[in-house]
Amino acid sequence: MSQQRHVVLLVGGVGGAKLALGLSHSLQADELTIIVNTADDFEHLGLHISPDLDTVMYTLAEIANPQTGWGVINDSYRALDMLRRYDETRAWFRLGDLDLGTNLMRTAMLGKGLSLTDVTRHLSRSLGIAHNILPMSNDPVRTIIETPDGDLPFQVYFVRERWQPIVTGIRFDGAAQASASAAALSALASASLIVFGPSNPFLSIDPILAIPAMRSAIAERKVPCMAVSPIVGGRALKGPAAKLMQERGIDVSPLGVAAHYDQLIDGMIIDRTDAHLSAKIEAMGLRTAALPTVMRSISDKIKLAEQILDWVEP
Repeated sequence: MSQQRHVVLLVGGVGGAKLALGLSHSLQADELTIIVNTADDFEHLGLHISPDLDTVMYTLAEIANPQTGWGVINDSYRALDMLRRYDETRAWFRLGDLDLGTNLMRTAMLGKGLSLTDVTRHLSRSLGIAHNILPMSNDPVRTIIETPDGDLPFQVYFVRERWQPIVTGIRFDGAAQASASAAALSALASASLIVFGPSNPFLSIDPILAIPAMRSAIAERKVPCMAVSPIVGGRALKGPAAKLMQERGIDVSPLGVAAHYDQLIDGMIIDRTDAHLSAKIEAMGLRTAALPTVMRSISDKIKLAEQILDWVEP
């Protein structure tokens, strides 16, 4: 590509954070911007909690809990244990002591009138992260899960109810009125490549695309936009993506993911396990590469990042 390399990665939590880490090892600080879903954000115990932003930050700072992919490695839970003694019903969201420090700082800074973008920049730099991690918006957008028994805020569905309720619909309250963050729009305007990470298409990427200015910026792009499938061999590596696809009558495969992103992407990266689907995806007008997308080690993450870059930028 003749223009300066600048990859813009759209992600949610754990799956997307893995690719973000790989790309951060392959690209300089000015060559990578990560735009993160904030529709998972919620108020809990008076704190503004941004689960996906924190997961991406901890992952790039290489302090994430490797067993869960979220939270801080070797964190303790003394504050949570004390809270449980006072009121068990408020202790359903597992917030570690170090994690609590992050959320106390975020809440205090937001309370002083700083934007979520500015707060995230401060937190990231304090953790030694050089690459830009941006919230999709500074305005509140909230994912609401519609079920036969009523609406559930996302974290109640995902954490407290362990994503077991049947989902009849998903909506993003506030998205239509929300402005995309200026930093996110600037990043997209200067992108040489846009990538949808291997995050849940419905719960992580869709909220970003639900912001009108964000969707327009991607739809009107002049550069390639690729998606990495979070579905491998008919299942999601983590989280409820496959369950949601089944409940919505969508093919639980990279084909279903490709159809969902219709008109917004130019290509798909799928796992080698699903290589037999390449021709069908290409018949949809999408370039397709079958690569080892399951990222267990840091070398897996870096290798996938480099293979994606080599494929898109030969």
